[in-house]
Amino acid sequence: MKILSRGEYYGNRNSERSFNGILLSQYDYSGDKTDWHYHENPYFMYVLQGDMKDCNTRVKTLCPSGSLMFNNWQEPHYGSKHSDYAGGFHLEFEKDWLKKNGISLQVWEGSQLIQNPQLHLLFAHLYSEFALSDTLSEVSVEVLLLQICEALSEIKQTNALKHPSWVDDLKELLHYDTATLSLDYLSRQLNVHPVHISRAAPKYLSMSLGGYIRQQKLKKALPLLLNSSLNLTEISYQVGFSDQSHFNRVFKSHFKMSPSQYRKMIIKKF
Repeated sequence: MKILSRGEYYGNRNSERSFNGILLSQYDYSGDKTDWHYHENPYFMYVLQGDMKDCNTRVKTLCPSGSLMFNNWQEPHYGSKHSDYAGGFHLEFEKDWLKKNGISLQVWEGSQLIQNPQLHLLFAHLYSEFALSDTLSEVSVEVLLLQICEALSEIKQTNALKHPSWVDDLKELLHYDTATLSLDYLSRQLNVHPVHISRAAPKYLSMSLGGYIRQQKLKKALPLLLNSSLNLTEISYQVGFSDQSHFNRVFKSHFKMSPSQYRKMIIKKF
């Protein structure tokens, strides 16, 4: 079975930047299906456009636009494309970088689809620095990489906590339900008192329920911003904001720029 070395992926590379043991790259996925293979280093695939499927010996995972997939270097897999065009952004860690920064390799066990919106927003920040590539990008990237590793470790610790069964159902609703996710609605769906949900959320979600829902909306908005045929008002309503003004305020509070400014910057990479 083929082992792909540092910076080697199936597809056509558009751009690449290296940061002291970290490799960032953007690819168009050209073939319909890859061969089974390993990777020398752990890496993330952030699907920017199109639909992909990642398949390993345990599970086949659909990865539509906006998906964030972690692939462990120890696990063989193959990928397949399920749209006319697909492209993605890669973050590859050399294991020496992890050791140098005191990050345990145990944090990286098991290939998986990442649902947590906090990590998605960090990757959106990382991609914006990759797109910007100015004199301050290197230090910004270093900070973001450490934040990503810290968030991964925290998520792993939170997932390891013994929790009531309704917490898994809550996460499913937060990630996939397209209804207006009010506390009252979640309470009725879960048959759990709203006060209990509100108090338990910070323990099992690592943030307040409201914060998680807002980040989840932004997570859904990010791939839509790459679709120039959608205006910002359409995106606002599609992801669950009451109006574009609300979307602008929440987006700016996380990214220090408006959605239109972010869109203008990242579309230059395509």
